[in-house]
Amino acid sequence: MTARNRWLLPEGVEEILPDEAFRLETLRRRILDLYAGWGYELVITPLIEYLDSLLVGSSHDLDLHTFKITDQLTGRMMGVRADITPQVARIDAHCLARRKDAGHLPVRLCYADHVLHTLPRGLLASRVPIRIGAELFGHAGVGCDIELICLMQETLCAATISDVHIVLGHVGIFRSLVKAAGLSAESERELFDALQRKAFEEIDQLLERHVADSAIRRMLRELSRLSGDEAVLADALRLFGNAPESVRLALAELEQIVIGVKKRLPGASLGFDLCELRGYEYHTGIVFAAYTPDYGRAIAQGGRYDDIGAAFGSARPASGFDADLKVLARLSKEAFVRRQSVSAPADDDAKLQELIAGLRHQGERVLVDLTDKSPLAEDIRQLGCDRRIVKLQGQWELQSTK
Repeated sequence: MTARNRWLLPEGVEEILPDEAFRLETLRRRILDLYAGWGYELVITPLIEYLDSLLVGSSHDLDLHTFKITDQLTGRMMGVRADITPQVARIDAHCLARRKDAGHLPVRLCYADHVLHTLPRGLLASRVPIRIGAELFGHAGVGCDIELICLMQETLCAATISDVHIVLGHVGIFRSLVKAAGLSAESERELFDALQRKAFEEIDQLLERHVADSAIRRMLRELSRLSGDEAVLADALRLFGNAPESVRLALAELEQIVIGVKKRLPGASLGFDLCELRGYEYHTGIVFAAYTPDYGRAIAQGGRYDDIGAAFGSARPASGFDADLKVLARLSKEAFVRRQSVSAPADDDAKLQELIAGLRHQGERVLVDLTDKSPLAEDIRQLGCDRRIVKLQGQWELQSTK
């Protein structure tokens, strides 16, 4: 690399300049304050840790997106986090276990920090997103999922993102039907891949070839087409009336969650995609995601992932969601205008220093001019200052630069 291109960054890795940093930090604080109001406690996880704990309960996709290095102290493999949820699950299961001894109470945790991906997850996506999210451990009922879906919606409202559409699914339906069909691991992977691509003709051919039971074959075929508005759930309840009990229980759970969400968010736009299998290796029940017409992918997503903490000694029910703070800031309708600053002369006068300290204590930004000459009003305005401190008749006073 020469001096001429030393400033280049790797593809998908970007700097955050002052204006954008202000937007991100303002939004981060606002959302974390929102989570605190709901009882979620902030945790900060390590950027790097041993691979065998970092990838617990995660999918093959996450493994591929994780940078791996060798620890020079132990020789063990380490990874740079590509997801924060497994780390938060470890904190709940191991570090906060003492809290659960008295009544096994739920634990609510939240986070906001960078992760690193080996490859971008989409066109123009950052390889260093800032994941912000909330996780709830220790509650197996639908109340947990209802709370998190509502909190996800409130997160997007806090970011002033409008026209949000929430899509719900349940990986347990597909998992139960595959088990009833007796598919081999290879056939299941083929069907899973076709479902993700919504390749209906291919799906039908795979079902004809691998599923002998005509009733289960029909159900899997119908499942692949069940996506759309709220009528989809009613169709599913009718179509799967004779399905295995685990399928009917999953649909009943989904129905309860929808009722609860609509009570709390009566104006929410809800839809369904019952063959949405995002995080299939990871999630164990309901999955949910939020979309807006201004962005081509989900802007927030989550779901249930029970027993992820088993590897750390505590198999607890768990559910959560997260979003990329950079995407939220980009889509936000808010201007995030910074307050104007005050320009002050470089003078050691005690009264001036007292005035500067008082202004900063009140939350004002005071920029001390380090040049020897008195700056022009135009130069001061370019620095974002709409006032300056001047000495008039022996007294330091604020003066407008307009």
